[in-house]
Amino acid sequence: MSDYINEDINMEEDECIIVFNDEYGNQVPFSYLDVIEYEGDEYIVLLPLDEEDDEVLIMMIDSYDEETDTETYAQVESDETLMAVYEIFKEKYKDQINFAD
Repeated sequence: MSDYINEDINMEEDECIIVFNDEYGNQVPFSYLDVIEYEGDEYIVLLPLDEEDDEVLIMMIDSYDEETDTETYAQVESDETLMAVYEIFKEKYKDQINFAD
């Protein structure tokens, strides 16, 4: 399972930007959309800022370090879990976001 650690979180005008380092060391910024709880775990829903694609990224929140104020994220291996979390997200924001199916 791949882990990602957030490098930077900036709050600007009610928008939270999370920057990950990819496997090549490049910084990749994401816009934080929400945290969804599913079957006892929390999942962060993100939107890539540098992509033309409007697909969200869903990662499991693996751990939180209070001392350094950082979270560790893990890839979601189960397609069933990804779809369930995405469906909860869609239901929650059905009146604010126009989802393309």
